Amino acid sequence: MTRFLACIALALTLAGCAVTAPRTADTAAVTFIVVRHAEKVDASRDPDLSPAGHARAQALAASLGERELAAAYATEFKRTSQTLAPSAEARGMAITPYPAGQPATEFAARLRARHPRGAVLIAGHSNTVPDIVAALCACTTAPIPDHEYDRLSIIRIGADGRARLDVTRYGAASPAP
Repeated sequence: MTRFLACIALALTLAGCAVTAPRTADTAAVTFIVVRHAEKVDASRDPDLSPAGHARAQALAASLGERELAAAYATEFKRTSQTLAPSAEARGMAITPYPAGQPATEFAARLRARHPRGAVLIAGHSNTVPDIVAALCACTTAPIPDHEYDRLSIIRIGADGRARLDVTRYGAASPAP
């Protein structure tokens, strides 16, 4: 019963994130795609991705398909850049590092200023992604539990500055806690 109520609360929280922009991607001036890093090999400070994490990084690249990216950003930790590596390599682009400790509002403002158009891929951490997403869409977002790796947050900002958040899943389902 508790799990059911938690799912209902999460669904209501995510439903409240949609802002009234048209539902077609064609109206988006810029799209920010934000993910948490994929599964890591251990709990050390700067671990590599596990085999499941590498598979998830490949699944991210596959989920993006042929979508052009204007930029890719990852924190200074290996697991975030490894998560974006297949997507960036497929497009022949470098991954731009950003400090994990940078306040989300500052990072979001920098992203919006640097990227008025196109699609931007961002990898962060369970304790930073919700704040980055919230700062980009000016909405409330649900926290990311430690066991969750499959959330894909897509923020579309129209030419009028209005934002819309869509939250989907990619790759294998995250394991239950």
